[in-house]
Amino acid sequence: MISEILKKTSSWEMLKSTELPVILYGTGNGADRVIDEFLRLGITLSGITASDGFVRKRQFRGFEVKEISYFEELYGDFAVAVAFGSNLDSVIKTILGVAEKHRTVVPCVPVYGDTVFNREFIEKNKIKLEQVYGLLADDISKEVFSDVVKFELTGELKYLLRSETSKDEAFGSILKLGADEHCLDIGAYRGDTVDEFLKYTGGLYGSITALEPDAKSFEKLRAHTSNLKNCRLVNKGIWSECTEILFSDGKKGRGNSASQKGKPVKTVTVDLLDGADKFTYIKADAEGCEGEMLYGAYNTLKKKKPKLNIACYHRSEDIFELPLKIREINPDYRIYLRHHHYIPCWDMNLYCV
Repeated sequence: MISEILKKTSSWEMLKSTELPVILYGTGNGADRVIDEFLRLGITLSGITASDGFVRKRQFRGFEVKEISYFEELYGDFAVAVAFGSNLDSVIKTILGVAEKHRTVVPCVPVYGDTVFNREFIEKNKIKLEQVYGLLADDISKEVFSDVVKFELTGELKYLLRSETSKDEAFGSILKLGADEHCLDIGAYRGDTVDEFLKYTGGLYGSITALEPDAKSFEKLRAHTSNLKNCRLVNKGIWSECTEILFSDGKKGRGNSASQKGKPVKTVTVDLLDGADKFTYIKADAEGCEGEMLYGAYNTLKKKKPKLNIACYHRSEDIFELPLKIREINPDYRIYLRHHHYIPCWDMNLYCV
């Protein structure tokens, strides 16, 4: 499977070889990382555009940000490299509209970590990728996995769009949450995933433990959940041990992530938290800390096998390292992979039962 995928042209190879001007669509952290990769690979950038309302009169990495119509008048045709993320229908519709008129790819860079999911990465990790493909529990998971690897390599939207499934399908057909679940929500942010949990349990549950390291988000979480009974809030990060680590400021994203610089945050492990509440369902969107979280959840997963809903898109390695670790801890888990509505391949989760 992987050998066939490697026959395809990567997004970086296409952008380097094209005779069309290359226009970057987006500004921000993702665009910074894409431009850095352009510089490393010798890809010439001809301009930067943004969605309506984000253009304004400003500079980004030495380019004045222009409306896409400006480049259409200037060049006629060009190649577009999408360098931002969204799950908003209106934004995705705009991206697809651009793709109908111009050669468009999404060169993939990781949300966290330094490893780009490129040809060299796939070749280096071919065995692990094949292992994960083989252990996935159903055909949909295998199709999602194959399409995601194709998308990460080629940046072609057709692979990403055809692999989408709904949250309703994942919760209804895989997790099948009951009315007496004991939920651990890791990366609870401001309470949106607590709401998601309540939606799929009909508002019934045994207990909720919600973990959020960011102080401002934690206060919003506290206010949002103030009327819930049996709901414990923990203002700590998740890790493989109880310690104190530096977390980067999450101003531009959903939350905080472990970093070499930032604010010191106390951490806790799943196993320690489970000593007080016997979790039957664990949701983890830990901004790149999911791997460390699993190390600190060994006893819980091994002995109690709670249902899992684990984000696996923050780091390039997550797509194989996380399922392999879960299978190593408890071989009885059935592991499913689903990708939900998002460009690029964010909101991709492992559902394990």
